[in-house]
Amino acid sequence: MNYAGLVSAFSRLSMYPWMTRTRNISIGLPAYFRVTGALLAEPMKRKKKMDPAIIRQREERKKKKLEKQIRRLEKNVKQLKPIMELEVPIKLIDERQQRLRKLPPPSKEMLENRVFLQKEWTRYKFKEALENMQMLDNMIYSQQRALDELKAESEELYLEAIQVDLSLIPYSANGPVTTPPIKNFDSPDGDYIDVTQKFDGES
Repeated sequence: MNYAGLVSAFSRLSMYPWMTRTRNISIGLPAYFRVTGALLAEPMKRKKKMDPAIIRQREERKKKKLEKQIRRLEKNVKQLKPIMELEVPIKLIDERQQRLRKLPPPSKEMLENRVFLQKEWTRYKFKEALENMQMLDNMIYSQQRALDELKAESEELYLEAIQVDLSLIPYSANGPVTTPPIKNFDSPDGDYIDVTQKFDGES
């Protein structure tokens, strides 16, 4: 940079003295020299000597505060974290009296009818279970009787009959799916927003 460029640069700096925060040494042009802001510094403040009792009192206060926080955390350690999906909305709690149906108490005949229906349903399910067990027993008995007859006729055919059918093990089936695919469908990436709540002690 030549001499004229230096003069113009210093002249522009002199127009905004609050931006430079420097002290002027010369006010005559074209020199107009400047120094840095080191001359504006001040000596460091002396540290005040504090009473040891005050320092000890402050430390005791911090210690009590930490002990209080530890006791509060230990007290709530068995509390489960709330699940927002399982909490009942406050609006429903306020409308509980309006939503509550006032039904008349059941009569004696209705209670007897309920007991009768319950007993009938129990008898029906018990009978159904007995029939299923009897059907399975008949099938197992018939299968074992057929195997015994086959064993009496031919030992080789019996051994072949009790072998495991390996063709049934690699089973695969093809059928309609719940949601059939759409041809030439461009699946969007979508946005993900983390709404997980953070509690005390979690990072």
